[in-house]
Amino acid sequence: MKKRTYSCGLDAAVDVVGGKWKALILWELHTGVRRFAELRRGIDGISEKMLIQQLREMETYGLVHREVHRQVPPKVEYSLTDFGRSLNEALIPLGDWGERHMSTIEAIPRD
Repeated sequence: MKKRTYSCGLDAAVDVVGGKWKALILWELHTGVRRFAELRRGIDGISEKMLIQQLREMETYGLVHREVHRQVPPKVEYSLTDFGRSLNEALIPLGDWGERHMSTIEAIPRD
């Protein structure tokens, strides 16, 4: 994987959490360990393929820990790492801002 140089801290943070789904996955995992199906049910509109892709990227970034339990049927659980929890804490004020301004944001015309 190629190293990237960032112009500022916000540039670095957005690179890690960018896209539609990563912040929602982080938020869904903030209360604790989740299995794949629980994550999929908790995140409206995400496809199985996209969830798999996003979780793999987040695992590569060190945000998410994937625990495979050797049993039949196989059991896989996902949780936040300390690094992931620290990012989630940084997103809380952004979520609060979104809550306060949701009606204004919803009223914005979209193409």
